[in-house]
Amino acid sequence: MTATPDLRTPRLASPDLLRSTFRRHAAGVAVVTARGEGGPVGFTATSLTSVSAEPPLLSFGIGTGASSWPAVSEAGHVGVHILGEHQSELAATFARSGADRFGAPTAWREGPEGVPVLDDVLAWLVCRVVGRVPAGDHRIVLAEVVLGDPSGSGRPLLYHQGRFNGLRD
Repeated sequence: MTATPDLRTPRLASPDLLRSTFRRHAAGVAVVTARGEGGPVGFTATSLTSVSAEPPLLSFGIGTGASSWPAVSEAGHVGVHILGEHQSELAATFARSGADRFGAPTAWREGPEGVPVLDDVLAWLVCRVVGRVPAGDHRIVLAEVVLGDPSGSGRPLLYHQGRFNGLRD
């Protein structure tokens, strides 16, 4: 049964209303990587979306103030990594401002097109960026899947109520 909304005291649209609402929305956790001028860059994303099967397209959002944005804004290719429930620390590292995201204990290698590919993930993709769409203080990046590996094992990591969690049985 769903709660009946109290329409007598609606909250006006605001960043806080949006954040409060989306804290209740469980989302899968991914890390997006790219090759930057000064080395690899990456960030944790919960905005990953499958867009099209033919051609195989996906999208993700990134803030224009994010430290990874300058590299992603110029990158021809990006890596997309689906994290497992055993990788909450990795997700936190890539979400933390100022963190050494590619230092130990992060295990990674240079993959196709020079894209940093993380080890031990549930799945990874290398994608060719085909568009960057302005969306407020973010950009929606559209990317075409070039190749990848969906054969990792385990259960997915989720983001809910401001925390990384695994699925519950």
